[in-house]
Amino acid sequence: MASGALHDIRIHVRFKLSALWAALMFCYIYGDYFGLYVPGKLQGMINGAGPVGPVNEGTLVATALMLAIPGLMVAVSLLAPARLTRWLNILFGLFYTAIMVLTMPGAWWFYITLGAIEIVVSLAICVLAWRWPRV
Repeated sequence: MASGALHDIRIHVRFKLSALWAALMFCYIYGDYFGLYVPGKLQGMINGAGPVGPVNEGTLVATALMLAIPGLMVAVSLLAPARLTRWLNILFGLFYTAIMVLTMPGAWWFYITLGAIEIVVSLAICVLAWRWPRV
């Protein structure tokens, strides 16, 4: 039985960023799903209340775009040129951090818990992208 350090591989920043965006998406999805259990939420949806006001085509398109970006960032982090990828990760990481900070006050504890995790993950995205290794 040999003992010692475990062999590990060096993971490129692109894969780390992609994995963090995927993790962030899961937190968003679970937060939205658990939010359906908040008393009155479903009735509000039936009555036409959306995540940013009354439901209409425009608010649903805006919400769809806002939620599509993290999914696209999973791929962008792997496929786009390094300079573009770096800046998009910083920009959108800060954007989604701000969204969470603005939507957490007064929320239920499950949302605050997931929101805190989402803030940590989105800031980790920013830090990783900012520290992108140079040649």
